[in-house]
Amino acid sequence: MNEQLPASGVPALAPATTMGAVMLLVGDLDAMTRFYRDVITLQVIAAEGDTVTLGRGGWPLVVLRHDPSLRHAAAGSAGLFHTAILFETQTALAVALLSVARHAPQTFTGSADHLVSQAFYLTDPEGNGIELYWDRDRSEWSWTHGQVEMATLYLDPQEFLRAHLPREEDSATAAEAAAQIGHVHLSVGDVATARAFYVDALGFDATASLGSQALFVSAGGYHHHMAMNVWNSRGAGPRMPALGLGRVDLTLPDTDALGALGERLRHYGIAVRDDGRALGFDDPWLNAMSATVGGASPSLSTAS
Repeated sequence: MNEQLPASGVPALAPATTMGAVMLLVGDLDAMTRFYRDVITLQVIAAEGDTVTLGRGGWPLVVLRHDPSLRHAAAGSAGLFHTAILFETQTALAVALLSVARHAPQTFTGSADHLVSQAFYLTDPEGNGIELYWDRDRSEWSWTHGQVEMATLYLDPQEFLRAHLPREEDSATAAEAAAQIGHVHLSVGDVATARAFYVDALGFDATASLGSQALFVSAGGYHHHMAMNVWNSRGAGPRMPALGLGRVDLTLPDTDALGALGERLRHYGIAVRDDGRALGFDDPWLNAMSATVGGASPSLSTAS
């Protein structure tokens, strides 16, 4: 995948592209920090003024920025569907899931075996969706004509915990195991426009599609780095300023890849904000994105 130049003649998105941190604009910084720290089991990496960065092992995953001027978006708006945190092992995922069960069981909304992964879903105190998941080895994924086979099968959270929780003395180590943003799922107004932006302009590969309902895209043969659906937002227009998604970050492997992305976006008429270190741009619903050069996650390799 991504080995040929597209018809436009500009380079496609680098195969080694991964997801960076997700920024959330929040109304209650203290409550949201406690949730992502104490319930989701992330660690505070930095806290300065109105911004708190949380992650694992110094690797930023979620950035919370307080903005008291904002209110929640209207129902049916485009924006964040969920932020998906990928855990290195089923044991580490089980420890995080147990923390949810102990500290905020009311936030749990469901679970599923997607064939490529095992996933658990919840909602944070300000209504932002979260997925906690673990990937099966890529050798176990099934591909047909460039499309990955995914499904939504029953996954019993209690049975998962019984099978994968570590011994008490090993829990602390598992709670600090590597994690990263595996993918980001957005609510959008329509799938055709999403495909034109995320596949044609941005340069992701389309890896799965649910007709006019949802689209899954990735770089380098991952099952999906991003997804867009219309389940709660069909027909939505550009976003108004609101609490929720602040920015989605992409991490590119080198400066050549970053320059190629800038070239590609400009070729398709996408306005690019270039400060010399990062490229900023918006999707058709004004979901803000940023692309920077960075290294691989400390321990995870499944999403690279």
